[in-house]
Amino acid sequence: MQGNRRFKSYISGFDDKLDGGIPEGHIVLICGEPGTMKSSLAFSMLYNNALKEDGIAAYLSLEQGRDSLLRQMKGMGMDPQNVEDKLSIVDLGLIRRNLETLKDQTWVEIFKMYASNLKKNTNFELFCLDSLSILETLARFEYPREELFQLFEWLKDLGTTCLIISEMNVGEKAFGRFGEDFVSDGIIHVKMENVDEVNVQRRIRCVKMRGTSHSPNYYTLLFEDGVFQATRVISE
Repeated sequence: MQGNRRFKSYISGFDDKLDGGIPEGHIVLICGEPGTMKSSLAFSMLYNNALKEDGIAAYLSLEQGRDSLLRQMKGMGMDPQNVEDKLSIVDLGLIRRNLETLKDQTWVEIFKMYASNLKKNTNFELFCLDSLSILETLARFEYPREELFQLFEWLKDLGTTCLIISEMNVGEKAFGRFGEDFVSDGIIHVKMENVDEVNVQRRIRCVKMRGTSHSPNYYTLLFEDGVFQATRVISE
């Protein structure tokens, strides 16, 4: 259910471009090629909303192990121990490998079960799936467009604000393979841009955000001292 509340991205200079942040209840794709800090961006949003807004959040990873993720985020200045009572981090891949009783269930069923249980136990407001690309691969959808549409409808019924990380190939234009870019409420795109022969910049833009007056332009994405920042594109 959507309300007037918005969740800040905690990317300095970017929330202004989003009319204050991501509307409550939205499903937002964070799309980009490898190395664009998609997971770090999503984690930062969950972490800072838990730390500064007293929000409850959950991060479900299919790609990176929990211990590896914890070390990486702590090294970036986001120590999960600071929010351990408000931010749940689940390594769904490890759980699936260790629970033989779930061997007859599909990956989507396992994902839904753990997300539902977490929602019941913590009543999280912000949720991240890392990543949709891995879930699509593991699920082996027979009818991907229909099944992804049903998954997104299920996520809406979960009653939370969702960040879904989605991988793009270098140079790829489409933000979704099976129509997820159309059924999502928002798309944030991060990319690597060659500035000259030796310099590369990370850039970020809001492709769409329903119910929001937002800028469609690219901004330079910087990270320093544990803080993301979006600035005017730095040209040669």
